Amino acid sequence: MTARGGALKPLRRPRLWVGLWCAAIAAVVALSLAPPPPMPPVDGGDKLGHLLAYGTLSACAVQLFAHGRALAAAAVGLALLGAGLEVAQGALTVTRTADPFDALANALGVAAGLATRFTPWRDLLLRLDARF
Repeated sequence: MTARGGALKPLRRPRLWVGLWCAAIAAVVALSLAPPPPMPPVDGGDKLGHLLAYGTLSACAVQLFAHGRALAAAAVGLALLGAGLEVAQGALTVTRTADPFDALANALGVAAGLATRFTPWRDLLLRLDARF
């Protein structure tokens, strides 16, 4: 996996950053299929959690990928993951239920994370990686 001339931005430690992103994705998968933690009684709190989780994963993809094609593939993959996990919650667990509005919140989170591409923060990881 090389950063130069590939899909990734020219990071000094691409394997580290991609590995951390993959670990974050794995954590979302595990938490999505585990019994739900106690939730505070906040209207829409569950949907906000979905939005924030997938927004963070998507914003991280913006930090990693240099080209629109790779970023689009990551975004589609994250949105499909979110929808697939909702189906899996209904089909594979007894402590979770499939909720199409959770899948929608996941997709909106992906879109919000992608929007960071149009901000000055889009290269924050490049600057951080260069300093250490």
